[in-house]
Amino acid sequence: MDPEYIAKTAQIASVLEVSGHPKPGNVHRTQDFEDMVFEDFLISGVVIGDVMRKAAKKGQKYNDPSNFSRIKLGKLILKAVEETNHWVANNTNLGIVMLLTPICAAAGMSGDLTELRENVHRIMLETTAKDTINLYKAISMADAGGMGEREDLDVTRDDSHKDILEKDINMFQILEISAEWDMLAKELTTQMPVTFEIGFPTFKNTKSIHGINSATVQTFLDILSQFPDTLISRKYGLEKSQEVSQHAANILSKGGILTDDGSTALGKFDRLLIKNKLNPGTTADLTASSIMVALLDQYGQYSDKY
Repeated sequence: MDPEYIAKTAQIASVLEVSGHPKPGNVHRTQDFEDMVFEDFLISGVVIGDVMRKAAKKGQKYNDPSNFSRIKLGKLILKAVEETNHWVANNTNLGIVMLLTPICAAAGMSGDLTELRENVHRIMLETTAKDTINLYKAISMADAGGMGEREDLDVTRDDSHKDILEKDINMFQILEISAEWDMLAKELTTQMPVTFEIGFPTFKNTKSIHGINSATVQTFLDILSQFPDTLISRKYGLEKSQEVSQHAANILSKGGILTDDGSTALGKFDRLLIKNKLNPGTTADLTASSIMVALLDQYGQYSDKY
């Protein structure tokens, strides 16, 4: 696939995700948080474009498995976070960057979605300890927790970098450690099942009938209803995140955003989550990756323009 097209899909996916209204418990076009606003996320989605293009070009260049480590995935993730921090004061897109960067690199060497999914997994497997160090730097820069939470390899520990290099622990391996409690880490170490098997088909099928906004919100609800959000779990416990997922499932049973009853319930759900500071942020990240895969799925329709 063409790197220019791939970069645009990453930017568009980021912007569409935050624009979904009302995407419960998250910043969206009619809802800001105290420390970050809708425009912050729009800016974040735009400014990662150059790095996503570079990731796609590297995937295109180093398309043999023996060269996958030369993509330097961790360095690309760090660069995207640095670029975001230049424009926005808060961590708006670390999770999205972690998901979209390997997708971009894999898309650069892939001709269809089957190859794309396989190559994401292969690229993750061939990351290096230096990629892990750069990932840790990105997490620290974004001031985000939840990765590497072990006494000997915690993100916040000064000696973690030395341990990672000595033990030669690559990105895939470090994320496997976190996968037990972090949905994003699990997604990146299990061939992205939520993105490819749930989010992408929901977005694609809903968009074809009901349009982009409905598809974005419905995709978010579908993912949340099946997978308790681990950002909520880390802050408030698994039981609370399960309650939120059950609520999302109940709204979907009423039709979600696609029916009047569902839309009314959705608005109430959004207000309830905001009131209680329950932010399904991991679900939002997975919504973005699902949208990007849907946009890449359209590539065949537009590839003759690139």
